[in-house]
Amino acid sequence: MLANIAKLPLLVILMGIGAFAMLLPAGFGWMIGEFYEARVFLYGALLFGFLTSFLAIAMADRDRSTRHRRHLLALLGLFVLLPVMLAVPFHQAVRTTTFLNSYVEMVSALTTTGATLFDDASRIARSVHLWRALVGWMGGLFIWVGAIAILAPMSLGGFEVRARYGKRRADASGDTRFGAGISQITRVADFSERIRTYGVRLLPVYVGLTAALWLGLIIAGDNAFVALCHAMSTIATSGISPVGGPTGSNSGYVGEIVMALFFIFAISRVTFASDMQGSERRRRLPEDPEIRMALVIVIVLPLFLFLRHWLGAYEVDEEQNWIAGLASLWGSFFTVLSFLTTTGFESAAWAVSRNWSGLQTPGLILMALALIGGGVATTAGGAKLMRVYALYLHGLREMEKLVHPSSVGGSGTEARHIRGRGAYMAWIFFMLMSMTVALVMGLFSLLGQDFESAMTLTIAALTTTGPIAQVAAADPISYSTLSDPAKAVLAGAMVLGRLEMLAIIALLSPEVWRR
Repeated sequence: MLANIAKLPLLVILMGIGAFAMLLPAGFGWMIGEFYEARVFLYGALLFGFLTSFLAIAMADRDRSTRHRRHLLALLGLFVLLPVMLAVPFHQAVRTTTFLNSYVEMVSALTTTGATLFDDASRIARSVHLWRALVGWMGGLFIWVGAIAILAPMSLGGFEVRARYGKRRADASGDTRFGAGISQITRVADFSERIRTYGVRLLPVYVGLTAALWLGLIIAGDNAFVALCHAMSTIATSGISPVGGPTGSNSGYVGEIVMALFFIFAISRVTFASDMQGSERRRRLPEDPEIRMALVIVIVLPLFLFLRHWLGAYEVDEEQNWIAGLASLWGSFFTVLSFLTTTGFESAAWAVSRNWSGLQTPGLILMALALIGGGVATTAGGAKLMRVYALYLHGLREMEKLVHPSSVGGSGTEARHIRGRGAYMAWIFFMLMSMTVALVMGLFSLLGQDFESAMTLTIAALTTTGPIAQVAAADPISYSTLSDPAKAVLAGAMVLGRLEMLAIIALLSPEVWRR
């Protein structure tokens, strides 16, 4: 049965999952008395459930291509076409918005961006808030599985930094992919099989982590509804919240501590899975370069901000107390970690951190953290820590050569590869990302946004960190005030930020279409 389902187009399978997921807000709405919203989601589940069943029956016996382009197109369709279906019950449940707004809202949730067009949370029913958080949670799961099952074997999504490119050789079946021709390999699994395998492996981990965080937030003082939304948003790094994040919850600093513990799963894939490479499976967490780099950032930057705050406020009487200093330190630590993982939650003590020394440009720090991003093959967006690590190793080696021109770089084969070919691929990505930022900023500028707003919106979309618009800008930017063309550009930028420019270029490459 599972094998027959796996033969269906990926988009059809995801449509079925989305239709089934509508039953959760339907049941929740019925329990809390939101009967209209409950009926909308129930009817949506029935409608799209039947539609998906008919498509599955019609396509069940068709032979499917195993070429790479099919699965890359499926990933693109996931973030472009699936939100059309997900937006239907959202639009009907809200009733006071356009379908374009509903579509952009669902694209934002599915790409784990978390940018919302509804500034007033009370305008949306609780069952609709649950639907937003659930769609973001599903989007995190899809990108988890897709990154390891599809992007990893194609050396995309950050995997290109460690990929070994050698001479192409054809195996007995005529496969000319990299690594083919090795005598021990008798069969290469196609992407459909990889998706099924990794989906079965990662789903229990994903659900278990969400349930553990949900329970932890309930113990910390949140009610079950808010705790569930925050748990799903934290694991998916979507930053979606029905109460404005931790600042509006009842769990306080204890809840923030619990959430911070689970941010580590957006730092490195070694914490929950591997890409089936033996060296990855044997690597301990302290030895993982992504974790080490993230640890340096989340320790050094908050300490620097704390010292700057403390020294700057030394002459201010009302700020000469250690309680405010510790609150400032925690606010910096949590917010830095949250934006590094592109979640976008703001600590309740972040205002204390800013007021501690009158920090004028905290938004630049948060945008820089979002641009760095989290780990490869995690739910986080951004440029990824592995690419930054490769450029760091390359820069360090170049400085060593300036001092000792005849020196020979050591640290093993892997380190030499990362600071050589890996750094080259990372630099290509950063150049593509820079051009993408310039292009999207230009489009926003043409549609009436000033320079600061265009830059903030661009970084928020391309790094999938929607809350940046409210937190990082000097004056909070409301997504609801954007024109319809600007909302379309925003949706496209969110999809582009989720898939990354390298994947889009690979999709257009003739080499991929020949595979």
